[in-house]
Amino acid sequence: MRPGGSSSLLLNSLERPARALVIGASGGIGAAVTDLLASEGFETVHALSRSGCDRRLAGVRAGRIDIESEASIAAAAAPLVEGAPLRFILVATGLLHDTTLQPEKTYRTLDPEHLARSFRINAIGPALVAKHVLPLVPKAGKSIFAVLSARVGSIEDNGLGGWYGYRASKAALNQFVRTLAIELGRQKPEAVCVALHPGTVDTALSQPFQARGKKVFPPTSSAERLLAVTDALTAAHSGQFFAWDGQRIPF
Repeated sequence: MRPGGSSSLLLNSLERPARALVIGASGGIGAAVTDLLASEGFETVHALSRSGCDRRLAGVRAGRIDIESEASIAAAAAPLVEGAPLRFILVATGLLHDTTLQPEKTYRTLDPEHLARSFRINAIGPALVAKHVLPLVPKAGKSIFAVLSARVGSIEDNGLGGWYGYRASKAALNQFVRTLAIELGRQKPEAVCVALHPGTVDTALSQPFQARGKKVFPPTSSAERLLAVTDALTAAHSGQFFAWDGQRIPF
């Protein structure tokens, strides 16, 4: 069942037959989106991740991709030439912290390698996915290319400071989306290219930073909302930044 008790598809606006692609399909949001897409009537859902996600669902084809390697991205994109039109693409990768990298609280802790890694994963990788995948999007009919950004990547909305690498790399991602949308619109006028803010989702990325009293979504709920938002978008919204509730976020 869908939100509100409806059993209709979350992506009614996309023509079928079609295929879908999720990059980062082993993460919390990526896995939830992949599971939902499996029941959305797509011919195939290509689910790619660094580890090779284990989505044992009908119509889901798992594979590997290293978002930090253009060679890996190109190799993963090559087989996508065959099949029904590729009409839904979500890049759900992202890095906020790991065992060696933590969000910076002050400029005194800025580290060049940590900054470079944030940009490689959060901005450069998704841009290179676009380079190799957007040529496969059909010229006619609606298609969606969406990337998971974050509200903290909004320059206008930044009132707290800190988190330098994550903020800056997500701001760069937003600029990539805006620029891609302009070029894509000239070639494929019905295509939608957007950045999405999923809210605070109960995943490994956000768990150490979840504030008490702040609304936290389970991954499936976030995935449903993101698909519903993209379904309502048209080419007039391309190049913009939207939150999980459909509200536009300033860059």
